[in-house]
Amino acid sequence: MTGPMIIGLTGSIGMGKSTVAQMFVDDGVPVFDADAAVHILQGPGGALVGEIEVLFPGTTNEKGVDRQKLGSAVLGDPDALKQLEELIHPAVGAMRMEFLAQNENVPMILFDIPLLFEKSGADGVDQVIVVSATEEDQRNRVLRRPGMTPDKFEKIKSLQMPDEEKRKRADFVINTSQPLDETRVQVRNTIEKLKASLA
Repeated sequence: MTGPMIIGLTGSIGMGKSTVAQMFVDDGVPVFDADAAVHILQGPGGALVGEIEVLFPGTTNEKGVDRQKLGSAVLGDPDALKQLEELIHPAVGAMRMEFLAQNENVPMILFDIPLLFEKSGADGVDQVIVVSATEEDQRNRVLRRPGMTPDKFEKIKSLQMPDEEKRKRADFVINTSQPLDETRVQVRNTIEKLKASLA
């Protein structure tokens, strides 16, 4: 294998994926966060703000894209969502290539990709880690988010592959329905196993 091993990190909304990604960073694994890349592209002075305003008038301001307004414009409208994705995906892809070039000499890198299975991103990774939790924990976490409603949560969930299906397809599963220390142990064990597979 030339270049680093590419690990895909995924999990449905509210499963604790960001927390787990940060644990990989803390343990020295470079992480490319697709959501963070989107925030940069849509933030103040972001590369896509102008084009998004043209496609969806009234969804941006001086702070960049108003995510609530853009969400309302595309959620439940497959055509609008497709237009938005066709704009975002190539731009995120370019940022990912840049990240790969910067980290070509490390043993492994992690791509944090929320819709890894839904968008066939699994083809581009060597190993897949799924972050999972109980349905009750997932629901409680998501409904604590500002602006979230049970209806909105169900809508988002309906666009995601069921957790059970993701776990079946995973090379590793990290369960976050337990204390943080125990999750960290799982992360470290997973890193050790991945390093061993490289040896």
